[in-house]
Amino acid sequence: MSNPIRQPRAAFPATVLVGALLLAGCSQTVETEPPGSTSAKVKPSSQATPSWAPVTGTPQVIPAVRDFRRAEGRGWRPSKGARVVVPAGPKSNVADEAQLMAHDLGGLPVVYGGETVQPGDIEVKLSGKGGSTANNVPVEGSADQAYTLTASGTRLTLTAPTDTGIFYGTRTVKQAVRAAGGLPEGTIEDRPDRPQRGMSLDNARKPFTQGWIEDRLREIADLKLNQFQLHFSDDQGFRIQSDTHPEVVSADHLTKAQVRQIIQLAQSLHISVVPELDSPGHLGAVLAHHQDLLLHRASGSVVPGAIDISNPKAAPLVDSLLKEMSELFTNPKGAPAYWHLGGDEYQALMSSSPSTTYPQLSRAARQKYGPNGTIEDLATGWLNDRQKTVEAKGKNRIEAWNDGFFSSPRASAAKNRMVDYWTGKEIGKRDPAEFLREGRNVLNFNDEFLYYVLGEPNQFTYPTGQRIYESWTPQVLRHTQPVAVPASMTGPDRIPGARFAIWADRSQAQTQAQVAAGIRLPLAALAQKTWDSGKPALSWTDFTALANRVAGPPR
Repeated sequence: MSNPIRQPRAAFPATVLVGALLLAGCSQTVETEPPGSTSAKVKPSSQATPSWAPVTGTPQVIPAVRDFRRAEGRGWRPSKGARVVVPAGPKSNVADEAQLMAHDLGGLPVVYGGETVQPGDIEVKLSGKGGSTANNVPVEGSADQAYTLTASGTRLTLTAPTDTGIFYGTRTVKQAVRAAGGLPEGTIEDRPDRPQRGMSLDNARKPFTQGWIEDRLREIADLKLNQFQLHFSDDQGFRIQSDTHPEVVSADHLTKAQVRQIIQLAQSLHISVVPELDSPGHLGAVLAHHQDLLLHRASGSVVPGAIDISNPKAAPLVDSLLKEMSELFTNPKGAPAYWHLGGDEYQALMSSSPSTTYPQLSRAARQKYGPNGTIEDLATGWLNDRQKTVEAKGKNRIEAWNDGFFSSPRASAAKNRMVDYWTGKEIGKRDPAEFLREGRNVLNFNDEFLYYVLGEPNQFTYPTGQRIYESWTPQVLRHTQPVAVPASMTGPDRIPGARFAIWADRSQAQTQAQVAAGIRLPLAALAQKTWDSGKPALSWTDFTALANRVAGPPR
């Protein structure tokens, strides 16, 4: 198993906004700016203090806020005459986040510059030196994803050190209004525990439409997830347009224009896209048109999907695709630039006697690494070389699956490569503790909890949000127990987070709509446990009810 035309954003539900306005009961002020206005010069008429039923309890959002200091007062609700105020102006880094929040709240007007913040308004501004960072550049540390929201005297103030933090604050406002009509009086200080939180999609075995992918991007962004991995090549399909090798592209694929639109949307939602072109296994769609590069056993039989890494023509073929796709998956200047090399389930290394079964690989290993060279050395060198290829194209955050890392004194995987730990079930797979003790960073893909495999083959069962919510933490990398290393090795600097993976092994087992429905609660649970890995305050029943309130209509 492997790793086993843009649509407009959905408007804030009218019934929720109308209910909020009725509760507000504010004064009959004539608004001088139409919804969505970008003018900072028009002075609105005098705004009386709105009145509404107090917002009580704690903020109702997923993931739950880390810290809330309650104060006396009525809190904040969207009300007639309310505006979003951006002191830094229409060209500031936070202008797009403010506009999105205004849209999500039903079309509030946005005003800029030296406007007086009036009762009912939301003020949005960067703190510290955040304005020096380029717009919509993904940030890596938890501190750079922090934000503060203060509801005081019928006004709401959102501040953060970066526009990413501002974005997460706007998601909190959107959810809180959907769930409870607004935010209670007081101050939220919020930031994630794990800086990397995301979803991985197998688009190779089952082609998903651009619209479906973009809907999932909006969904995970509302949950403050910030990574989207796209597995676009496997034995069953190569799903992105290629100009260098059009022969390998499946009939049902994404055009480059569609991919650029997906990337653009992801960046606007502060989501990093992580492309994955798997090798040296899972290359069947490519090798169907380059059969001279297929791996053969000593018996003469072919290994489906595996490339012969001893063949001198193998690397140029894969590198040409890597270069082309690296140029397609662009990143903002200064942003982390991700690439996933794959590396899993190379059949030559799953044999009981690799050197006997694949003598050509064994000979190549000895030629390159000396008389004691092994096929594991050769596979390690293959991934190291592919890493150099994408690094030359500007990629600087490289990942591979855990079964593509081996222990050898002759060839060692590049030290800066992230271990994406998905399985400990296969024979010979290393314990994640070994990687942590070696000083490597490990991202959690635990297939016991985080693998949604269509058709449930090979004893996989569809993961439930409840199991993730109640039994999993980022430290549970393998099976069901936390990894057995000192706590100093399991913090956000060493286990930076997790991704929930959708694999389409039996592609017809579910429709796109069924997949969307099946992953909704697991994604919400993952968002909660990566934002705060402690025991959640809500029961699973209450969490599910909240998820249903904040999710909005199906996408």
